[in-house]
Amino acid sequence: MGKDSKLILDPLADNNPITIQVLGICSALAITAELEASIVMSISVLFVLGVGNVVISLMRNIIPSKIRIIVQLIVVATLVIIVDLVLKAFAYELSKTLSVFVGLIITNCIIMGRFEAFALGNGPWRSFLDGIGNALGYGVILIIVGFFRELLGSGTLLGFPVLGDPIEKTGLYALGYENNGFMLLSPMALIVVGIIIWVQRSRNKALIED
Repeated sequence: MGKDSKLILDPLADNNPITIQVLGICSALAITAELEASIVMSISVLFVLGVGNVVISLMRNIIPSKIRIIVQLIVVATLVIIVDLVLKAFAYELSKTLSVFVGLIITNCIIMGRFEAFALGNGPWRSFLDGIGNALGYGVILIIVGFFRELLGSGTLLGFPVLGDPIEKTGLYALGYENNGFMLLSPMALIVVGIIIWVQRSRNKALIED
């Protein structure tokens, strides 16, 4: 496997930023009760991290070491403001659902970590691939968690009923199935992430810490 392809593929599995590095987990708990919000947050982080890594890489030789964190925060804050304005312009209701969590992308440990660990020491192309890879790894977990929380908690996906009508008792509800409201609470997100971590480590024993 080439070095460039590993930058994309490693964060999707054996070096996932959430399940392996345990970074950016707060948003996985907060906004994954709905699949749509999970997808939009994933796309937002994909844009911010991909573009941000390139910008920091291009500036890496002119950023004074003493103020590099401030510069990084300015870059990510600018990109987050762009995301927030786009959401308010084209998906206002969803922007209200995500509300403060879009702003908190600024302090997402994954983004600042990749700026520091990779973009400051590598060229724009590799930094772009690293940003895309880590954002995809983050997004995959958010989407998996959002899928199961919305499906089992509300019986819907992207707002559309897929298990039947709980009021009219059609579909699975006619067989006695009931939505699990606990899935919509933040603690269940942590449990779902924990199950993903367990499955991942059971498939790859090398990931189990001593």
